[in-house]
Amino acid sequence: MPLRERVFSVLIVSASDKLNSSLRELLPESHYDTVTVAGSVNEAQRILQERSYDIVIINAPLPDDFGRKFAIDVCTTHNSAVAILVRSEMYEEIYEKVYPHGVFALRKPTSTTIMLQALDWLRSARERLRKLEKQTVSLEEKMAEIRLVNHAKWTLIEALNMTEADAHRYIEKQAMDRCVTKGEIARSILNTYK
Repeated sequence: MPLRERVFSVLIVSASDKLNSSLRELLPESHYDTVTVAGSVNEAQRILQERSYDIVIINAPLPDDFGRKFAIDVCTTHNSAVAILVRSEMYEEIYEKVYPHGVFALRKPTSTTIMLQALDWLRSARERLRKLEKQTVSLEEKMAEIRLVNHAKWTLIEALNMTEADAHRYIEKQAMDRCVTKGEIARSILNTYK
């Protein structure tokens, strides 16, 4: 099976046309499908309400806010990899405040090489977030099935006066005998007795 190259969406939050232009040149369509630019935190917040982005790059300061709190907010409430670019003299202070939340910090001015490396890190971070999202969904599905099976067990206990252990064995045996999941047996029990 051939490997499919992942394509990332990017939100650039920057009031600097020069930086925006430079970043766009570093984001080829082969790796980045949607590149959107917002000139302020308020505009970026409106954009993020409409859709999510894989990568968010913030060029601080912005006209309506510095951008540090926004970077932390995006990193903690969205599944985006976030980087904030700050002047060298402010780097240490900003880095100490953002790194515990998973925000990458970069010193300005920066070189093309460093920016390309940062984009690679952001893509890697976003891929890790994708895997965690899949694990979360899988765990949520398992928890839902456990709740469903427990509900079916209590239905058997009430309807057929089974013990909890007997109800549990009954559901497991039915699932094995029919080659279906315990969740499917639980649904069938609930449809029969409710």
